[in-house]
Amino acid sequence: MQKIKNIAVIAHVDHGKTTLVDGLLQQSGTFAAHQEVDERVMDNNDIEKERGITILSKNTAITYGDHKINIIDTPGHADFGGEVERVLKMVDGVLLLVDAQEGVMPQTKFVLKKAIELGLKPIVVVNKIDKPAAEPERVVDEVFDLLVALDANDEQLEFPVLYAAARDGYAKWNLEDENKDLTPLFEAIIEHVPYPEGSADASTQAQVFTLDYDNFVGRIGISRIFNGRIKKGDEYTLLKADGEKTKSRVSKLIGFRGLDRVEIDEAEAGDIVAIAGFNDIDVGDTIADSANPQPLDPLHIEEPTLSVIFSVNDGPLAGTEGKHVTSNKIRERLEKEMETNIAMKMEPLGDASFKVSGRGELQIGILAENMRREGFEFLMARPEVVIKEENGVRMEPFEHLVIDVPEEHQGTVIEKLGKRKAEMSSMTPMPDGTVRIEFEIPARGLIGFRSEFLTDTKGEGVMNHSFLEYRPYTGSVESRTQGALVSMDNGVAVAFSLFNLQARGTLFIEPQAKVYNGMVIGESARPGDLEVNPLKGKQLTNMRTSGADDAIKLVPPRKMTLEQAMEWIEDDELVEVTPENIRIRKKYLDSAARRRAARDKKAAAQS
Repeated sequence: MQKIKNIAVIAHVDHGKTTLVDGLLQQSGTFAAHQEVDERVMDNNDIEKERGITILSKNTAITYGDHKINIIDTPGHADFGGEVERVLKMVDGVLLLVDAQEGVMPQTKFVLKKAIELGLKPIVVVNKIDKPAAEPERVVDEVFDLLVALDANDEQLEFPVLYAAARDGYAKWNLEDENKDLTPLFEAIIEHVPYPEGSADASTQAQVFTLDYDNFVGRIGISRIFNGRIKKGDEYTLLKADGEKTKSRVSKLIGFRGLDRVEIDEAEAGDIVAIAGFNDIDVGDTIADSANPQPLDPLHIEEPTLSVIFSVNDGPLAGTEGKHVTSNKIRERLEKEMETNIAMKMEPLGDASFKVSGRGELQIGILAENMRREGFEFLMARPEVVIKEENGVRMEPFEHLVIDVPEEHQGTVIEKLGKRKAEMSSMTPMPDGTVRIEFEIPARGLIGFRSEFLTDTKGEGVMNHSFLEYRPYTGSVESRTQGALVSMDNGVAVAFSLFNLQARGTLFIEPQAKVYNGMVIGESARPGDLEVNPLKGKQLTNMRTSGADDAIKLVPPRKMTLEQAMEWIEDDELVEVTPENIRIRKKYLDSAARRRAARDKKAAAQS
């Protein structure tokens, strides 16, 4: 039997997982000496490269001595926790990376909690020890305290610790050791990660944990073989979660070697392979022996906590910039996304709109960004939390929020969060002069808070949050205090007019931008919306003025990203997403209709 080790690399966002996997790939001799390889080679789609984050979990395999090590690189952002949950069931050990300066963060707790529940023993890697404010010993103590708080067993508490700088390609057992390479980490994986359980001679059982798609062979299930063997061309039974059974032949069996996928004829218990040939294969399905089909336990994925309504663009500029604009096209694209992304859900609402639910704004924002790049044009409403009802009590999701702020800004931030129903649970001074404050806050209270937070801390604050639990509904939460500057006409914005509007607030558009009646062109400096005319040019006369005209000096506009726009809007506003622009508009473009809707809402609230 081939000697196999299966590990997942888990950590908070930006603690160095993908960079560490780079180092393991290079130092295992996976790449040829002359081969040129990108940085963070596992982040292979455009948005991952641009943002420097991992969105989809990806697997690779390296050979070290006589061992094959299957490595799964997981996302570190809370919104992609669904990816991490299902991956952990497929491995026998985890590498937990913790930043030597930042220490334990919300997502560290989330991913480690999942690993401990599954009985996995962590190998702790204190990464980025070359940072000037690094405190490796403090971080090891934090990890130990966290494991105790998570009810880890004695074996899990005896975790090995390595110190590393993944970017420089070295790891060591003791801080005093000489820096060389990642050999200590390879040795730790071989020594501390258990071999896969299960027998190659038992009845076949494999479980799908990630889906892929190929235009030639259709859906591909990336699966871990728990028992038995899988051979190309043989017939197996696909067991679905609802008990349905279908038989099919394996048309393609693919193994992993570095970044390459290699067609193989056979794989056995303990290995991770990609399997094609089953049309309706899904995450959590079991591929079993046809003679004795035995299902494995289905995968549990936590429910979405946030939803956004996608709808067809019905504004004056609809169809002028996008290629796919109809409800049928939008529906097809969303259905395709749901096939491979099981942490999200979609339900049609009937009026050419669709309710998409996910784990957070970033996850839904990245879906919208991908659609936009593919030529889609659509509208998005304000994100709303998913409310549940348990025993007649309305329940809403709460988040664990951790913020690091300079001391002089902590009062402002605490005051703002207090208005959003946040409760402070701890405050700790950090070695770099900042203060770490932890809160428990309704997920609703975080919508729209990030941009305010960055302004209040002059861009120096860092905030992270992860899902905590559902709790009883806490009543209304304060949201945006400023109104909007709303265009009252259709046309092209003029510099002279924008120059005069600068005093009224912050502009989102620049001269020559297309605008229409009901489009939001800026944020008002005061509460309440203000209707303005950005098309008004200078009145010209045949009289000469004494002296030259003053030069028009415009402040650069605030360019909204998709996530910022989603956070900024209120219930009566929409984000218009096209391949070329992100605009904000009112739901009702006509001012009389807006006033009527506001009156009705006020009357409903009073009754």
